[in-house]
Amino acid sequence: MTAQPTATRANVAALIPSYFEEKHIREVAAATKAQLDRVLVVDDGSTDRTSDEARASGVEVIKHEKNAGKGAAIKTGLRALLEHAGVEFILVLDGDGQHLPTEIPNFLAEANATGAPMIVGNRMGDVRDMPFVRKCTNRYMSWTISRVIGQRVPDSQCGFRLFHRSLAAELLAMESGGFDFETEMLALAARRGCKIGAAKVSTIYGDEVSKIHPIRDTLKFFKLLKRLKREVGKP
Repeated sequence: MTAQPTATRANVAALIPSYFEEKHIREVAAATKAQLDRVLVVDDGSTDRTSDEARASGVEVIKHEKNAGKGAAIKTGLRALLEHAGVEFILVLDGDGQHLPTEIPNFLAEANATGAPMIVGNRMGDVRDMPFVRKCTNRYMSWTISRVIGQRVPDSQCGFRLFHRSLAAELLAMESGGFDFETEMLALAARRGCKIGAAKVSTIYGDEVSKIHPIRDTLKFFKLLKRLKREVGKP
C-alpha cells in the first residue's frame, strides 16, 4: 500500500448516520462542521425533525425513505462521499451526542503519526462514567473480536472512527447492514493487512436511547462472529 496523504480538515469528510436525533443533531453537525470542511448527515428514515435540524446547521443531508439500519446508512454516505476526489479520509461519528466533535483532531493526529488506514475511538482508558454492564460487554466483545481478527482493538464497539478512502470503497461490498457492520469493518481491515490504530476519546452517556435491539442485534453479532471465525479458520 502506498503512503497515504496527511489527514487535514480539507481532505477528511465527516459522515453522521442518524435515526430520530432531532434533539442533538443540529449541535453535533455544527460542531463537526467547525472541525472539518465537509459534513454529511444520513437520516435513516426518521419521521421526526432530524433532517430539518441537520440542514439548519448548514451541512449536507441525505434521507432514506425507510429505516434500513446503521450499516446501510453508512454505506449510503460512503457512496456519496467517495464521489468527491478531494476526500481522502472519512470519519464516522454518531448523531446522539455520545461522540465529541472536538476530539476529531485526535483521529487526524493518530492517522498522521502511525499511517494506519483505520483509527477507532478508544473509551476504555477511563471507564469511570461507563455503566458496569456496558464496560463488561465492551471488554468481552473487544477481546473476542481482537482474537478473531488477529489484531488488538481496545474498544471494538466504538462507532467513532476514521478510515482511508481506499478502505472505504471496499466496505460497500460487505454483507452487514445493521450495527454488525461496524464489527465486520474491523475484520475487513485486518484481512487486508491494514493496521488498526486507536484514538483516545471520552466516555459520554446522556439522555440518548440505545438503538440496539438487545436480542436481535446480539444474535446478529454472534452469527457474524461465527462466520468470521470460519473465514479465518479459528475454532
